[in-house]
Amino acid sequence: MSDNNNEKSMGDLFPDLGPEAPVISGVAHDRTEALATVRGVPNEPGMAAKVFTELATAGINVDMIVQAGSSAGLADISFTVPEASVKAVENALLDKHEELGYRSFDVDTKVGKVAVVGVGMKTHSGLAAKFFQALSDHGINVLMISTSEIRIAALVPLDQLNEAVRALHTAYGLDADQVEAVVYGGTGR
Repeated sequence: MSDNNNEKSMGDLFPDLGPEAPVISGVAHDRTEALATVRGVPNEPGMAAKVFTELATAGINVDMIVQAGSSAGLADISFTVPEASVKAVENALLDKHEELGYRSFDVDTKVGKVAVVGVGMKTHSGLAAKFFQALSDHGINVLMISTSEIRIAALVPLDQLNEAVRALHTAYGLDADQVEAVVYGGTGR
């Protein structure tokens, strides 16, 4: 008998939590993020590898990543790091400017990450739409997006982080006292 568990997604493993159990079990946030953008990197194979190899060599942990290309053959690479790593990021980028060939870089520490977490997200439509609609309804600008089978996360301006957390709590019905995070630890479900 073959073991297919490695090939199953979270949606397969938790196909139906039932209407009484919310798919979204909580809202998480982090106010210790920083957003770094390396501007004007040559848009060619291997450039992202070079940038992130230099950061890894400097011991910097990277979370969210976005690359945007332009018609001029250049790209901007944005990524988030812990705020405590900002000086190390700046030093690594300055030290490797010639090898990386970028035009400029900047670091913004006035950002925060908000995320909704839960299991079975792949099998429930509309969760991302609700996430972004809630932020939009509160005038919160999304700077970066990251998703996985158990999480939808957005980078937002730090001064709007608390409001973003409140908006998402309300949107997913997590305000009510009776709503608890559902954890299926060791139950096999």
